[in-house]
Amino acid sequence: QVQLVESGGNLVQPGGSLRLSCAASGFTFSISTMRWFRQGPGKERELVASITGSGDSTNYADSLKGRFAISRDNAKNTVYLQMNSLEPEDTAVYYCNVFRMSTGSTWGQGTQVTVSS
Repeated sequence: QVQLVESGGNLVQPGGSLRLSCAASGFTFSISTMRWFRQGPGKERELVASITGSGDSTNYADSLKGRFAISRDNAKNTVYLQMNSLEPEDTAVYYCNVFRMSTGSTWGQGTQVTVSS
């Protein structure tokens, strides 16, 4: 079945960097648009970034452009989120997501990112 497993979350100081990974299985990864979402404390889940199957097109939440970068390695069935210049407001659980017509929307279990001094 479709599975997404996130990793890489951690406690980091303001201004620091983290790279999140999402390992995918159970579907044709290389043709699937992948997305990262996040949900901060007391906030609704929001879209962070997306990347097409080939990796040639990416989109970001306006507030995150320039600090976050989404990428993928189709040989490893993995999508990444590089996060730089982290701010306390970036504290959230980060989720990987894929939508397929046959199976609908699938979410990973999430990985916690905490930005604090």
